[in-house]
Amino acid sequence: MKATLNERVLAEAPDDELISIEGNWYFPPASVQAGVLEKSPTPYHCPWKGDCQYFNVRNGDDVKADLAWSYPSPIPSAFERVGHDFTDYVAFARDVDVS
Repeated sequence: MKATLNERVLAEAPDDELISIEGNWYFPPASVQAGVLEKSPTPYHCPWKGDCQYFNVRNGDDVKADLAWSYPSPIPSAFERVGHDFTDYVAFARDVDVS
């Protein structure tokens, strides 16, 4: 599966390495291309997953705000709900094509 923005591949991994959470595909951290994600200051806390880290996505000189996110320190009980440890896995907003 690939995550692309304007034909640029942001992340790519075999389907069996991705985790589906609430309709979003989460990519393993190693599958994300180097240099495309920049930490965003946007705060968010999910009551069952924990504190979220948003990322801006860089595509050349163009930077799109908050198009990706991950959970660097998920609430441990979330692993049981999801069925996997999803620490640092990266999901993308609907503006990014994931297929």
